Amino acid sequence: MFSQIGLYNVALAVIFFFFSCSTAHKREKKDSEESIEFSNPVFEPVLADPTVVYDSQSERFYAYGTEDDWADGEGRRLVPILESENLIAWESVGDAFTDKPDWKKEGGIWAPDINYIDGKYFLYYAYSTWGDENPGIGLAIADSPKGPFRDQGKLFDSQGIGVPNSIDPYYYSDGSKKYMFWGSFSDSPNQGTYAIELSEDSREIQKGAEKVKIAAGDFEAVMIHKRGDYYYFFGSKGSCCEGENSTYRVLAARSENLLGPYHDKNGVSILDRGKGSLLLQGDTNFVGVGHNSNIITDKEGKDWMLYHAIEPTQGKLANGTSRRVLMLDKVKWEDGWPVIEGKAPSSYVNEVPKF
Repeated sequence: MFSQIGLYNVALAVIFFFFSCSTAHKREKKDSEESIEFSNPVFEPVLADPTVVYDSQSERFYAYGTEDDWADGEGRRLVPILESENLIAWESVGDAFTDKPDWKKEGGIWAPDINYIDGKYFLYYAYSTWGDENPGIGLAIADSPKGPFRDQGKLFDSQGIGVPNSIDPYYYSDGSKKYMFWGSFSDSPNQGTYAIELSEDSREIQKGAEKVKIAAGDFEAVMIHKRGDYYYFFGSKGSCCEGENSTYRVLAARSENLLGPYHDKNGVSILDRGKGSLLLQGDTNFVGVGHNSNIITDKEGKDWMLYHAIEPTQGKLANGTSRRVLMLDKVKWEDGWPVIEGKAPSSYVNEVPKF
């Protein structure tokens, strides 16, 4: 039998063994985290017009994209859903819709915008065809980020709201008030990016609310981000979906007020066409870069942004779908303005988000 001293020494040995294993594991994990790198794209073949939300229960990110056919024999994906722990490695986990909404005769479900509101997942979406005379924006709601999403019908359409090409929704909550931002490219005099207040439950337009024009009609894919004393406007310009000929790019502006006026770095209002400060554009590796997601801040306070892009050598899939792959880049802030290094997509990144 062991003496008391012998038992004590054995206990110390066991404690030391587990401490050593734990320390080695932590060191290995830390070294592994520090050595992780990633290259763009972070998902392919397609996730166009990305929007992302973090689910605290599963501790996962969920990204959603425009309805597309990935040319894999699975048919059209009605708003594909991706899942990730770190914004880098993504896995397809299904579609948000099982059937098309019935408030419109035909169209595609485009440019979704996901939000966690009052314990549920609100997915605003555009419903449109190319050249549609009366596209609109709808809402679907789910208890889980994976769905099933139940369609709530039309929020508004172009004719009812008085804005041609009413697509590309973006929801923003500012204190007790909720807003819908939307709009897409057109040469019409009353075209542009607009905002309108929503009801308290975010399910319809607030009674008596009037729309406010935010930007000129050469912008689309609006995203609003608050940082410090400013609201930042992010929007895309150019052609989104012409394969290797796509000219999409992202520009920014800022305002001290949510509803503007927004000005670029030159102090010029983006209510005038041709304005905005360049954030991101294509290069020889990627073109058609744009329609960025909301900004995600990691635990070190660094900001990251998803967006789509097209590799010129792989512009379209065999079925004609523009191969808009999912991209990730870090957003820095210099002199009060967002900056992406080189103003172009990174092909290889030696820093990763920390969550």
